[in-house]
Amino acid sequence: MTRAVDSEQVTAEDEVVRITQELIGFDTSNYGDGSGPGERKAAEYVMQELTEVGLDPVLLESEPGRSSVLVRIEGADSDRGALAVHGHLDVVPANAQDWQVDPFAAEIKDGCVWGRGAVDMKDMDAMILSCVRELARTGRKPARDLVVGFFADEEAGGEKGSHWLVDNHPELFEGVTEAISEVGGYSVTFDGVAGQQRAYLLQTAEKGIAWLRLHAHGRAGHGSVPNDDNAVVRLAEAIARIAAHQWPREYIATVRQLLDGLSELSGVTYRDDDLGPLLAKLGGARGFVEGTLRDTANFTMLDAGYKHNVIPQTASASLDCRFLPGHEDDLMQTVRELAGEHVEVEVLHRDISLEAPFDAPLVESMKRALLAEDPDAAILPYCLSGGTDNKALRKLGITGYGFAPLQLPADLDFAPMFHGIDERVPLASLKFGARVLGSFLRDC
Repeated sequence: MTRAVDSEQVTAEDEVVRITQELIGFDTSNYGDGSGPGERKAAEYVMQELTEVGLDPVLLESEPGRSSVLVRIEGADSDRGALAVHGHLDVVPANAQDWQVDPFAAEIKDGCVWGRGAVDMKDMDAMILSCVRELARTGRKPARDLVVGFFADEEAGGEKGSHWLVDNHPELFEGVTEAISEVGGYSVTFDGVAGQQRAYLLQTAEKGIAWLRLHAHGRAGHGSVPNDDNAVVRLAEAIARIAAHQWPREYIATVRQLLDGLSELSGVTYRDDDLGPLLAKLGGARGFVEGTLRDTANFTMLDAGYKHNVIPQTASASLDCRFLPGHEDDLMQTVRELAGEHVEVEVLHRDISLEAPFDAPLVESMKRALLAEDPDAAILPYCLSGGTDNKALRKLGITGYGFAPLQLPADLDFAPMFHGIDERVPLASLKFGARVLGSFLRDC
């Protein structure tokens, strides 16, 4: 791969594709059980990219191989609260047999960079790196101090990454008041009242997380003998009750603003009990939004028994719960009631929900940067059904947003590629993002 020569003339736009490819080339798969390769090699690469332009980053590990990188950059106005700009270096695993290309080859095909992390979130990591390198090369200061972070372990909840850093090295985030990270700022295109309309979705909220493990208990025995205390049956009944539960809808402020804005732009009216025609305008992003209309509880893994003719004493299932702001206690109580008396509910990981104001100076800076590149676009807030490392930073009082700006082709089904197969990002979108993010950092 040909590398651009460092000079003041090399821009973030010139480098962002290269950096995206090189980051994807590091297999940083996070299996959630400590068995993956870790982030060390990718973190060393980030260190090299930062030190090469004269910056002084630090690499920290929560345990061997679980590496994060941080660097502080002085801004034009250091009296203002600093801004954290962060991404994560780990990715979810990829089964190469399911992909059209090698998920870690970073192949360029059909005008896109393909590979695990192209969407979640080595594209944003590359935008951050390329913009920071441009600032350092030119000597131009951002509007305020930046704390730039590349974290480990986000895909397993951040306990070995952002949470560990916040708990053990809070001094690294001294003076930080706001943050930006992933899963916001990407575009959707739909038929509007004045023709084709492009809108960028800025993430101002995210649901909370409760990763639970259900353990059903019963009486072990021979598979040929009737057993009224069968742990597998008790677990199956609990799963059926939880899966059938209708979680009530509630529209938090961010979701209501999104629906109202989308309705105005598209000319499609809606009722709270009939959102289908309106949500259809969002294309692939519809799933993310539907996940924010109510609390959710989805079973993801099962484990029971060890031999065909042996009734096991226990049976277990993994449950991924996501709750709206203010709903955590109600969700946990509901799950326990539905699980029943013979099923224990174990909490493996819990993290908070977030909601930040759309009417804020930082959001205005995001809007200016986007509209400078796409003046006819609309900008709407939305709530993420998943979670980000902004949850950890909230423990320090830092208000977090999702802003990874990408102008996407209307026919690209982007949102389903998060944790999906054939993950890819257009080259033009990366370059657009580098321009927008660079402008934002100079203005924020």
